[in-house]
Amino acid sequence: MSENVGITQFFVETSWLLPMYGLIGALLSLPWSTGLIRRTGPRPAAYLNIVTTLLSFFHGLMAFRGIWNQGPQELLFSWFDFADLHLTLALDISVLNLGALELITGLSLLAQVFALGYLEKDWALARFYSLMGVFEAAMSGLVLSGSLFFSYSLLEMLTLSTYLLVGFWYAQPLVVTAARDAFLTKRIGDVLLLMGVVSLACLAGSLDFNDLYEWVKIEGLSQPMATLLGLALIAGPIGKCAQFPLHLWLDEAMEGPNPASILRNSVVVTCGAYVLIRLQPIVVLSPVALGMLVVIGTVTAIGGSLVALAQVDLKRTFSYSTSAYLGLVFIAVGTTWPGVALILLLTHAVAKALIFMAVGSIITTTNCQTLTELGGLGRKMPATTLAFVTGALGLVGVMPLGCFWGLRMGADFLSRDYPLLMLVFLLVNGLTALNLTRVFRLVFLGTPQPKTRRAPEVPWQMAVPMVTLSVVTLLLPLIMGKLLVLPPWEYINWPITLLTLLSGWVGVVAGAMVPLSKSLARSLNRSLRIVQDLLAYDFYTERLYDKTVVAAVSTLARFSSWFDQYVVDGLVNGVGLASLFGGEGLKYSASGQSQLYLLTIFAGVGLLGIFMTWTLW
Repeated sequence: MSENVGITQFFVETSWLLPMYGLIGALLSLPWSTGLIRRTGPRPAAYLNIVTTLLSFFHGLMAFRGIWNQGPQELLFSWFDFADLHLTLALDISVLNLGALELITGLSLLAQVFALGYLEKDWALARFYSLMGVFEAAMSGLVLSGSLFFSYSLLEMLTLSTYLLVGFWYAQPLVVTAARDAFLTKRIGDVLLLMGVVSLACLAGSLDFNDLYEWVKIEGLSQPMATLLGLALIAGPIGKCAQFPLHLWLDEAMEGPNPASILRNSVVVTCGAYVLIRLQPIVVLSPVALGMLVVIGTVTAIGGSLVALAQVDLKRTFSYSTSAYLGLVFIAVGTTWPGVALILLLTHAVAKALIFMAVGSIITTTNCQTLTELGGLGRKMPATTLAFVTGALGLVGVMPLGCFWGLRMGADFLSRDYPLLMLVFLLVNGLTALNLTRVFRLVFLGTPQPKTRRAPEVPWQMAVPMVTLSVVTLLLPLIMGKLLVLPPWEYINWPITLLTLLSGWVGVVAGAMVPLSKSLARSLNRSLRIVQDLLAYDFYTERLYDKTVVAAVSTLARFSSWFDQYVVDGLVNGVGLASLFGGEGLKYSASGQSQLYLLTIFAGVGLLGIFMTWTLW
């Protein structure tokens, strides 16, 4: 018994290695990803990364068992200590953080095995797995981080990884544009977050979360200062979680490989929201910041759900659904219900990862992701159909699966003080069910289309992760019960539970009855076509940016260029020309008399002195 305890303690004490496994896999893959080794092909790089991810998963599992019995621990590594500023690389080893890490490494493992089939013939397979290793390392370190300084550094690493993975097929101009837009959009939130981090470092003298929580209890900030600080701290998660108005990047990021999209729409956005939850004890000082979270979350949740209904691209319709669910998380954090936010993050990540695996299988088989060109795949791809249905059931309020618990808890808690926000939860649940039913009908039912007549099931490298995650989705309520996350049955509010179930079924019935047409993408009815275009173009957000922000920056750039060319350069050139002509004029007035030269020098020095002391006069 003591030997088992000693082994478990060893895994807990070496938990600092958990974020390193992904980096080790990326480094080991360099000979293949850089082209130094060609004769073996890129497969060894994929196997190395899969093995390191598997080691990280089992190491985290053993550490989770140890922490479950012993309680949380903190590992500190001093990085910078000068005067009143103390920066440390802190790791918070707790049940919650290790559970989040297991979710990340587990989904990363399945996505990497899935990628063996999806990218089987891609010449840059090794480079993809190297980037996935860095991706995984950044996410693993982020959920274990006990320091805001360390978290911000890893968020930057995550942004860089996103940029490289979105631009993986960099030979395509559209991919390069999508990667650039995703990077720059997230940079807006990161810069504002950096302002908040620097302010906290100056005010608190430490950026460790535990020290910040103690500082908040005793430090009385003025309301304007608390508001500015809170708004700066929530800006980073707004960008990372693709919330309005920084939401367009997730839609464009769908240009990257599907295995990366599996993680991006499940655990990458979860990491951004996880940082927000860690910052909530500081953000709560500002009612304005909390209100902004609720407003942004509400707009994104309803808007994203509506926009998803009008998309004909298979991947993009679910990217907007991701933004919508993260909007519910923002509402939960803004109303100080972090438990609801955590359950929504956990259940949404599992179900959405399964949905994107099914989407990847469809794209692999048909080479198509346009809904109007798909159909009749239900009988041809049974494993993919089963995975999509399971993920869809886990994503909406269907008892007792996945997101039902988060949606029910959110609606229950909000019904007491914020009944309108409760309706937002129910509305998003219904619209999501409607969208999933619409997609199911277009893709899996009906008669086969030209691109789906020959649609065999995907190979085992893709089928095994899908089936495995389908089983996990079905067993997730039992896992949550073992972890003591679910409320006891006697405390369940049954009227709210029935409303949650009813909203989901209303969405399913509406999705089953709404008329769908594959021949016409746009309706012939003018009013309906206007609404359809409004949603299809995301309420014309991109055009609004072009007419406002982009136009303002462009105008400022043109004015700056004109001012530099005609004012700054003109002044410099004018001084140069005056000196030139003055020198030429003096050249012809030379008489050889020294007293005249001295007079000229004194006159020049006098004029220069008058010019330099003009302000004194």
